Amino acid sequence: MTTHMSKQFEIEMETIRSDVLAMGGLVEAQLARSVSALSEDENPELLEIVKRNEKEINQMQVDIDLQCAQIIARRQPAAVDLRIILTISKVVNDLERVGDEAKKIARKAAGLQGNERLTRMQYYETIHAGELAQSVLHRALNAFARLDVDEAIAIYDADDEIDMAFDLVTRQLVGFMMEDPRTISSALEVLFVAKSIERIGDHAKNIAEAIVQVVMGKDVRHVSLEEIKAKVAERE
Repeated sequence: MTTHMSKQFEIEMETIRSDVLAMGGLVEAQLARSVSALSEDENPELLEIVKRNEKEINQMQVDIDLQCAQIIARRQPAAVDLRIILTISKVVNDLERVGDEAKKIARKAAGLQGNERLTRMQYYETIHAGELAQSVLHRALNAFARLDVDEAIAIYDADDEIDMAFDLVTRQLVGFMMEDPRTISSALEVLFVAKSIERIGDHAKNIAEAIVQVVMGKDVRHVSLEEIKAKVAERE
């Protein structure tokens, strides 16, 4: 690849990287709105904003995937450059899925507002899980921006926290339903919210796995955390 072509390739890659981070910022804002809807008074405009932003997120995914395909066709990158491009496609797919889950949370939150059956049901643990998901997604995007494999590995532990929070919410909701069967319908709606939050943690972990893969050059989707840490230690 000539010097001119190399510089042009770098510019194209930086553009895509910036677009991914812009998409990530929009997804983060989407998630923050949805989680806040669980604790705040009903905002009739919120769901409309979430719907509108979801369409923008979907379009950003399509645009970035097209850019990646065009670079592969024109530049025929190899080794680490090709891994980065393929990783970008994986990351934007997970970001789009997070946007979908955020929309589900917003819709459920709007439906739960003012439900008298929920007066005894506290959202604290569900909101806490949502805040954990916001944090781990933010960390995953920062790790992607720097290709920080150490931070990516740390996200595995953060995802475990979200899983534990989901388990706690599930146990609490089962308790509510057993104590008062009239809460079953509403409790199930809250459970759907908690499940969406748990899935967001999984998507953030997927992003972390993609970062490890691009840096290490190995597929770590079915590798234990201990093995991954050992492989990273070998590189140091």
